[in-house]
Amino acid sequence: METKRFDMTDTLGPQKELEDKIEAAADILRSGGLLAIPTETVYGLGANGLDAKAVGRIFEAKGRPQDNPLILHVPGPQWLARYCTDVPPLAYVLAKRFWPGPLTMILKRKSVVPDVTTAGLDTVGVRCPDHQVTLAIIRAAGVPVAAPSANTSGRPSCTCAADVLEDMDGKIEGVVDGGPCSVGVESTILDLTCNPPRLLRPGGLPLEELESVVGAIAVDKAVVSLLSEGEKPRAPGMKYRHYAPKAPVTVVTGRPDRSAREIVHRMGPDAGVICFDEFADLFAGHTVRKLGSWKDKATQAQRVFDALRAFDGTSVTEIYAQCPDSRGLGLAIGNRLKKAAGFHVIDADQEQIVIGFTGGSGAGKTCALRVLEQLGGKVLDCDAVYYEMLQKDEGLRRAIRDVFGEVFALDGTLDRQKLGKLVFGNEHKLDQLNQIIFHYVPQELQRRMAAEPAPLYGLDAINLIEGGLGRLCDRTVAVTTPQELRVRRIMERDGISEEYARLRIGAQKPDGFYRDNCDCVLENTASTAQEFEMEARTFLERLIEDIKEEKQDVGRK
Repeated sequence: METKRFDMTDTLGPQKELEDKIEAAADILRSGGLLAIPTETVYGLGANGLDAKAVGRIFEAKGRPQDNPLILHVPGPQWLARYCTDVPPLAYVLAKRFWPGPLTMILKRKSVVPDVTTAGLDTVGVRCPDHQVTLAIIRAAGVPVAAPSANTSGRPSCTCAADVLEDMDGKIEGVVDGGPCSVGVESTILDLTCNPPRLLRPGGLPLEELESVVGAIAVDKAVVSLLSEGEKPRAPGMKYRHYAPKAPVTVVTGRPDRSAREIVHRMGPDAGVICFDEFADLFAGHTVRKLGSWKDKATQAQRVFDALRAFDGTSVTEIYAQCPDSRGLGLAIGNRLKKAAGFHVIDADQEQIVIGFTGGSGAGKTCALRVLEQLGGKVLDCDAVYYEMLQKDEGLRRAIRDVFGEVFALDGTLDRQKLGKLVFGNEHKLDQLNQIIFHYVPQELQRRMAAEPAPLYGLDAINLIEGGLGRLCDRTVAVTTPQELRVRRIMERDGISEEYARLRIGAQKPDGFYRDNCDCVLENTASTAQEFEMEARTFLERLIEDIKEEKQDVGRK
């Protein structure tokens, strides 16, 4: 279909021409069509909220899950009683103070509001947008407008008409161009059906301003983490990963100077960066999108979705984003960034040491990692993480399917023999598989370290260097030992012949590779495991102290 564009950026133009455009736009809504509308927060994809068929088309156009409820947009509090029941006095107090504006209130709905609009809930979200053109269209249409953000589901929200057309051109009847959005993040959602009221989504109205009127407000767990499978969202944006560009996102919280340094430490050569203006020079040579000054959250809110969208037209393979603190609009900005990252967050203020261990079979890596655990560290076996991801991580599984076809059995397990026949002996195919693994595993390791923070982590990885895992580490350690000792240890440990032990060692990287590419070397020439563990303890204690001193020196600069 042809998507008609209504340019209403010149509200000072001829009044008759503006009125005709408003009436034409309103007619799309009345006739069951879809109309993208500007608001102060983001552009919405609107339909008659009382027309179940029209609302259903919103879900189709966006690819939006059916259990994700929509918000009704109304021209003022006088419409609340039409669609809501048992409206508490506090709703009118809040409407008088904050409407028109970026506040959505969750109230008990009347039966006139169809189930498809509320995702079957007995409540409905209602707000009055602060955009004169859209308010005029709603009044002219005479119906409440159900409108989620006007982007394809999961992508960053749209803050200008061009963004809407990028996602929706040909799918909807019309787009109203009302200029760029002044706020830039969606409305704040407050549930008034419980006591105390509950914040379901931070947005353009800061929590502190609401608390100045309401008093105590509970903060729903969906603000800081994703809902689990089976949990029903009570408001838009609570359950699903949102705002995500194509490349995976990692959010780095903490003091701005520390988060910037953390990104410099972690980013690979093809990384993109979303950062505060003051730190952009640190990322020369990378694709950078500036959020604004670290002190200017209003500008950050206006730019955050544009920054996330911009990377889809680039070759970046990962994105790191600095995150503001949670005061004021920072809570909403951080929430959007974290949802884009699937809540994959690194705290730069947390003093965490990560040491990567690698080396060939029989070198003594297991003993060294055992010592790290004795020193209070947590060990992540990267091979074990990969095999677990093969069972559960749909992103990794989908990426493997896209390249190699259906290599998973009916019970969901990987058919290793089938995949092996495709990759072993075919250098190009093996490289493709490694690229997939090296893309997904580091992200999962970072997620696990963030989810279960510990002061000391050890990464156990034979492909620590090749897989790019070294950039997650403060130091990389090559555990090496003379080849004849390795042969003897593998024979004793695995009960195999000398010939087979030498074949296994010959198929692995030589010790020289690890020495050349790791930060430091732990040489194992000890005659017993106990003797080596004592040497490893001394080595690691010194290494940990060196890393701590280095971090302190950086913090003082």
